[in-house]
Amino acid sequence: MKIFFSVGEPSGDQHAAHLVAELQSARRDIECIGFGGPSMRDAGCRIDFELTELAVMGVLKVLPLIQKFRGLLRQATELFERERPDAVILVDFPGFNWWIARAAKRAGIPVFYYCPPQLWAWAAWRIRKVKRFVDHVLACLPFEAEWYQKRGVAAKYVGHPFFDEIADKPLDASFLRMQRAAEGRRIAILPGSRTHEVHANFPIQIEVMRKLAREFPDIRFLVANYKESQRQYCEQLIQKSAADLPIELHVGKTSEILELAECCLMVSGSVSLEVLARGIPAVVQYRGDWIFALIASLLVRCRFMTLPNLVVDREIMPEYWIIGSFYLRRTTEKITNHFRNWLSSPMELARAALPLLELRDTLAKTGATKNAARFVLEKLEISEQRVRAA
Repeated sequence: MKIFFSVGEPSGDQHAAHLVAELQSARRDIECIGFGGPSMRDAGCRIDFELTELAVMGVLKVLPLIQKFRGLLRQATELFERERPDAVILVDFPGFNWWIARAAKRAGIPVFYYCPPQLWAWAAWRIRKVKRFVDHVLACLPFEAEWYQKRGVAAKYVGHPFFDEIADKPLDASFLRMQRAAEGRRIAILPGSRTHEVHANFPIQIEVMRKLAREFPDIRFLVANYKESQRQYCEQLIQKSAADLPIELHVGKTSEILELAECCLMVSGSVSLEVLARGIPAVVQYRGDWIFALIASLLVRCRFMTLPNLVVDREIMPEYWIIGSFYLRRTTEKITNHFRNWLSSPMELARAALPLLELRDTLAKTGATKNAARFVLEKLEISEQRVRAA
């Protein structure tokens, strides 16, 4: 049995890697191939192109890559005809994955969408594409499955794989011991997983750190970088403009840093689920271009875009969307004020954590990866039985 994956986000790479491992554990004859990232390759998937390297947001960022995406679509279409995979599994990354789904359906290959895009929040009109090109949606949220079902889409709630990964990932005990032995209070800084996000957002985070360091001399800032090249960029920026600040840069230590921190300044992304799971008060920022802001304002049904805020439809993580350099100084001061309040008052910090803990108790359930693998295999085995019977 052969399964093709198309995964374009670093977080999706993690989710898909766990699903690959679960599928191959359940059936030794399963071969996983497709477009993805290094975690999927490590899990045993044949990666024909590292699609996670093209993870970008914003129209101006996507336009130069259109020819590359077209070439990848041709590559996938030829592979569907040549290798005839038994299924295609898509993970998030809707702009490109709609085209992969279309090509798979033309080739008569069933399509599963795992961790589907949040159409219920920002693009309900795209349900037509789901109905045409996707056979099964594997929903991460309980109400999400119901939302699809009401619109005529076959959807199954499996849970969110992020919570499996948090529960299964062992923390680096020596790193935790070393950090806890050092003096000072700790704030987590998460500059994003995409390189362009780091470049856009880390300078703002440095300004927030600079303001807080003046008022709270016992503060230490732990920066969680996704990869080494991003750490090097942050280090160069610190050396130029913030060499006197108590900042530490670490790669691959996001979970440990969140475990240690009192609160967090983060770039909007799926890591908000880990922040939720650990019940850490956080301020969310995202800096984009004006075209991205215009499209977002037209599509999004509400002004809160981080998943925990979307789930409850209210702000439990303060969010700041920064367009270019407009109101940059004012926004930086607003972000800083949240941390001033939290760091000055244990009661305010606890009050900020309370709604996160309440949501965590209802949302942070484990078992998503096993549920998703079981569902996919059940559907494919039914198809196998039908082919044998014919």
